[in-house]
Amino acid sequence: MLKKVMIIGGLVLLVGLLIGGTSAISYVRTSAGYVAESVGDAFPIQFELDRARGMIKDLIPEVRKNMHMIAKEEVRVKQLGEQIERAEARLGKEKGHMMRLKSDLETGRSVYQYAGRSYSYDQVKIDLANRLKRYKTSDDTLHSWQQMYEARQKSLEAARQKLEGMLASKRQLEVAVENLEARLQMIEAAKATSQYEFDDSRLGQVKELVSNLQNRIEVAGKLVEAETQFRDEIPLDEPATEDIIDQVTEYFSNDRDREAPTPEAIALD
Repeated sequence: MLKKVMIIGGLVLLVGLLIGGTSAISYVRTSAGYVAESVGDAFPIQFELDRARGMIKDLIPEVRKNMHMIAKEEVRVKQLGEQIERAEARLGKEKGHMMRLKSDLETGRSVYQYAGRSYSYDQVKIDLANRLKRYKTSDDTLHSWQQMYEARQKSLEAARQKLEGMLASKRQLEVAVENLEARLQMIEAAKATSQYEFDDSRLGQVKELVSNLQNRIEVAGKLVEAETQFRDEIPLDEPATEDIIDQVTEYFSNDRDREAPTPEAIALD
């Protein structure tokens, strides 16, 4: 079947090329679509269902790969969040120190005591300036980390949603394939049932035989019923006499008025 389709597609393509021009392009496109559709229809449905099931199964490694990448990114984002928290705490502490030095410098003293050591006004002022420079650099770094953290959080959330969508699609495809498998089995069962052939003539003969048997049984029942009914009735008429003398006497008793036959009539007889 597949070989036949390819041959037909090749012939159509050759005709299109011989015609040339824009017509050739249309022939090529049409023939390509025809061949692709024919090739798709050439494979059994069960084969295509098995292929779809295999393709769904092939999604598992890709899903696991994405899950592994998401897990690694979750660890990195967590570490970045902890790093930001430590930086924020450190900058908060440094800000407190600078505010203390600023407050001390605003007093205008010439000597300042810190941790058992003495510092001049200029030394404290230079130290505050250096602290402010480092703070600004650290604050810019912290701001970059915060932006990076937010961006990676959004990317991680998008990856999670994509993974969830892929898993949901995978489950839907599995259910769809199972439904198609069930429908195919129902169609195959219906097709197998429709292929049964019954001999109507034999069926008619059986029906006629059964009908005749029913009639015969019904007639036999009627006869038995009739015989039983008449046999059990009480006879009302007297039985006919069998005596020949009584029969002759009864017969001629009604003919008394008749004239007796003459001897001549008897002789003539």
